[in-house]
Amino acid sequence: MPKILIVYYSRTGNTEKMAQAVAEGAKTVQGVEVELTYHATPEMLKAYDAIIVGVPTYHHDMTIDIKTLFEEAATKNIDLKGKIGAAFGSYGWSGEAPKLVLEIMKNKFEMKVEAPPLLAKYTPDQAALEKCRELGRKIAENLLNISSTKY
Repeated sequence: MPKILIVYYSRTGNTEKMAQAVAEGAKTVQGVEVELTYHATPEMLKAYDAIIVGVPTYHHDMTIDIKTLFEEAATKNIDLKGKIGAAFGSYGWSGEAPKLVLEIMKNKFEMKVEAPPLLAKYTPDQAALEKCRELGRKIAENLLNISSTKY
């Protein structure tokens, strides 16, 4: 069964709301396992077919937790090549953290990324949360299509 990991960081709860909506959307697709977590280790990433990262932008950068996750994965040569990657997050001013995550996924780990990232300014409204659900649903459906062609 295809597996999706949704890992996020949230200080104010805004990115957490988005993460929960992404998980809700992914869980509407039968035959896909979804895990939503606040913490992941580099070794955990290997076990998933898709990795969706929720990261807010603070001071024009991603949070140290997410940055460390990718730095450790690179140091440990964790192979993520060909896995699906996506990113989302809330922001107040600039919003580049999810874009940075996608760059790392694509250029360092050779993942197939879903671009552009999904962004919500400040607290996500209902429209933004619905886009999060659509993102989760889309990634889950893509995984099912990929897994059905493998067999």
